[in-house]
Amino acid sequence: MDFLTNIFLVYSFIAFYFMFLFILIYIQNRKKINWTPKAKKKYGVGVVIPCYKEGKTIGKVIDSFLNNGYDKIEKIVVVDDCSPDNSFEIAKKYEKKYPGLVFAYQTPKNTGCAAGSKNYGAQFIDSEIIVYGDADSFPEKGAIEKALGFFDEKNVAAVTSNVLVKNRTNVLLMLQAVEYIIIKFTRKLLEFVGSIYVTPGPLAMYRKSIFDKIGGFDDKNITEDIEITWRILSHGYDVKMSVPSKVYAESPETFRAWFQQRIRWNLGGIQCIFKYAKSFGRKGMLGAFVLPFFVFSWLLGVFGLFILLYRAIRTIIVRFLLTSYSVEAHTAILRLNDINFNPSILAYIGIVLLTLSVTYSLIALFTVKERKEYKRPTVFTFIIYEFFYLLMYPIVLVTSGYKYLRGDIRWFK
Repeated sequence: MDFLTNIFLVYSFIAFYFMFLFILIYIQNRKKINWTPKAKKKYGVGVVIPCYKEGKTIGKVIDSFLNNGYDKIEKIVVVDDCSPDNSFEIAKKYEKKYPGLVFAYQTPKNTGCAAGSKNYGAQFIDSEIIVYGDADSFPEKGAIEKALGFFDEKNVAAVTSNVLVKNRTNVLLMLQAVEYIIIKFTRKLLEFVGSIYVTPGPLAMYRKSIFDKIGGFDDKNITEDIEITWRILSHGYDVKMSVPSKVYAESPETFRAWFQQRIRWNLGGIQCIFKYAKSFGRKGMLGAFVLPFFVFSWLLGVFGLFILLYRAIRTIIVRFLLTSYSVEAHTAILRLNDINFNPSILAYIGIVLLTLSVTYSLIALFTVKERKEYKRPTVFTFIIYEFFYLLMYPIVLVTSGYKYLRGDIRWFK
């Protein structure tokens, strides 16, 4: 076998391994996906909402927390990171309207990242549980209370939520709606093997004592929600996910904004890989699963792109040369015996992988329950997602790797 065939077989083996692993985890735990424990006590909760240029949404986000239905929210802290718009003025109006409950602060200078304003806000919270939200994300009523039961386990340091797309007004947004559902499904499956690798910013909860103990967010990492989760795991603590705790986030509406967001996500992921590289094979599930999963997922995406490009370019060149030769030699360009109706074993492997991927995505879509006012993805959207949207990811990965090597690591917003 040639080198490329060996690479493809290794690629296929790793892909099969992870696909079958997730399917087996689902089969074993399918009845537990939407389950959350009922809290045995009333936890005091303090909310921090970092804000930058969110004057259009910050007031509505504060309202969504005020009306969340949990009566032990002790404080809501809005931290404006020196926005050039009226975000801080709106937050101050809410502070006056709800004295002793809503507090508006502004960082001394722009921190340039979410971690900076998040850490600034943490100093004003002394509740047992600190909850972080985004200034453009809206938690569903009851989202906080549904998640708190996990904290009855003393080793649980963080609980993440079910992040879904709020704005679904064009094809790109509908594709992201499919993506978020599948990400949610995968994240919950990872919980069953103790390997949740991120607590996304739209709604994340931390035990304040542990949050302070490990030093809060890393303001050098542009995906602070990934990094703090890895740090939690490295200290031996657990992370859970509350699927019924839904939060609807405003997602990028243009391709440029989408691409920049995905670049940031992957750049931050690469930062985490190198920061925690010495934990490979150590530090519990961080080294045993999360790190290998991240690395292999990245490699699969990159090698998949290069294999696809190589095959496509090679086929085009061979066909061009054969056609040119046939024209010059006055011979048939295509003969019946050149047509092969017996696909190779590599083609069979590709078809099986594609079938498993589609099946996995369909299972994820059918497990989620959303409010009726949110448009459900259509069959057309799903097809575009599986056969076109996912092809963009290897390009994002390669671009992220190139930017990392150049040292071009910036926060895109």
